[in-house]
Amino acid sequence: MRPAAPEDAPALAALHAKAFPPTGRWGADAIRLMLEMPGAFGLHAKGGFVLARVAADEAEILTLAVAPGHRRRGLGGALLAGAMAQAVLRGAAAMFLEVSEANAAARALYAAAGFAEAGRRRRYYPDGADALVLRRDLSPS
Repeated sequence: MRPAAPEDAPALAALHAKAFPPTGRWGADAIRLMLEMPGAFGLHAKGGFVLARVAADEAEILTLAVAPGHRRRGLGGALLAGAMAQAVLRGAAAMFLEVSEANAAARALYAAAGFAEAGRRRRYYPDGADALVLRRDLSPS
């Protein structure tokens, strides 16, 4: 796993396209802009990546993408753990994310990592699914 940089945006967009349906895919320009935001960072591994940002003492997962051929091997959990560790190093005490209520695999990943529902955004996604807002306290240890 290595840090993601703005110049990685085309490769990350290709991974995002494999991991998400057409209406949820992010292009290279969007990913580059995300990585250039203050407080933003990314981690990239073969088959997946995570983008996150830290503002004050809160962190947010912007996206976590794992290509279908690399799923169920622990990559998503490793990317999530790496993002949480980086967030702690950057001063975050809590992490948030949004996940589609319809995405059972992602919800299981986040539940296993200790995330709990903190809110809901009704009909947030293009398919009409609600977004669950999840939160987890972060520990410096």
